Amino acid sequence: MKDFGEGRVMKLEGKSLKRDFVKFILPAVASQWVFALYTMVDGMFVARGVSETALAAVNISSPFVTGMFALSLTFAVGTSTIVALMFGQNKIREAREVFSQNMMVLTIVSLLITAAVLGGLKGFARFLGATEVTMPYVEEYISTIAPFAVCFILSYSFEILISTDGYPALATIIVSLGVVLNCILDYLLVMVWHKGVSGAAFATGISQTVVIVFYLKHFLGKKGTIKFCRHPFRPGLIARELKNGFPSGITELSAGIITFVFNQAIIRFLNEDAIVSYSIIAYVNAIVVMSMVGVAQGCQPLISYYYGKGEREKCRRLLKYELCTVAAASFFAVGVFYLLADKIVGIFISPELEELSAYSAGVFRIFILSFLLAGYNVVAAGFFTAIEKSGIAVVISLGRGLVMLVISMTVLTALFGGKGIWWAAALSEALCLVVSIRLLKPGT
Repeated sequence: MKDFGEGRVMKLEGKSLKRDFVKFILPAVASQWVFALYTMVDGMFVARGVSETALAAVNISSPFVTGMFALSLTFAVGTSTIVALMFGQNKIREAREVFSQNMMVLTIVSLLITAAVLGGLKGFARFLGATEVTMPYVEEYISTIAPFAVCFILSYSFEILISTDGYPALATIIVSLGVVLNCILDYLLVMVWHKGVSGAAFATGISQTVVIVFYLKHFLGKKGTIKFCRHPFRPGLIARELKNGFPSGITELSAGIITFVFNQAIIRFLNEDAIVSYSIIAYVNAIVVMSMVGVAQGCQPLISYYYGKGEREKCRRLLKYELCTVAAASFFAVGVFYLLADKIVGIFISPELEELSAYSAGVFRIFILSFLLAGYNVVAAGFFTAIEKSGIAVVISLGRGLVMLVISMTVLTALFGGKGIWWAAALSEALCLVVSIRLLKPGT
């Protein structure tokens, strides 16, 4: 008996593999930029509409937002991998059940996160690195954004699964509408109505809520193949999703982990002004790393689909496309950001703070060297995730996002004090690159 909708899974297979690659990664990269812009826009308006201290507080709070996205991505990539593999095997009904259970689980987890964060707000803010000066702002930002956890987590998952459904451009349009709305609300709430940090957080939360409506319109409509349906509860499926999605979740969370590690080191070895400098670096780092993540995520449904069909040569060709793309993008990004460092810093820091501006631009130019290596590590982890070799992907993702960073930070600060902080990301990516090359060569 023919499964309803099986003819439409060919959305993942077009006339040219290279054209399909471009078709899927461009919207994915654009979507990642949009997600990175959410907290960056908050930071820009808060810096200009409140103070540089409030900007530091938004940066301290950012690992919480990153953590929600990372959780969503873990389930989304895990679910997307399984769905794409099932599409390749023409198991449409099973794919829909996987999708439906994923959304139910994420909704429950999101509500638990909101309750836990609001119940232990002060302790959570202190854990993130809030000081006596920044504590009021951090509490204000987190307490406003936590009730929107379900919207943050579901929206990111919906975005990835719409792409898996064969509509990557639609996903980009929806997330772009969200960031435009966020900019408008940020301007009104922070600059016009002077609602401060809570206004910026509320603008971001409302924006995520609105995009959920557009995502639901797709999944409840008649166009796509992925639909909500009745399903038996299968705990083993959750374990499989977590196993497949964990490496991508770690990659996403790495921006938050890096921010957390840097904030702790800066407080210990430098001062709170240096947190302002790192806040600017963190926003740019998020855009660059998320671009690399976009390449890996955009290609993931294609790799999983062809892997499910047993066409290994196409998987290898897609990997080569990915590596060439991130290599070119990395060199371009470093060149542009090196030349524009002073202007980028000027967006966030007032002109009269000349010493802080000069220091920020200097350390910014050091940090961006890590961009030259990050893309290879991200793509390597993404490739192994797409073919369900999650153990190897976890080694790479944990290496660049936590283990190598902590080792690099510990060694460099021991040798050079606070100056060593700004070189830690580059050393961390270099150490992880050695591991990635050794693991990826047999996998290709």
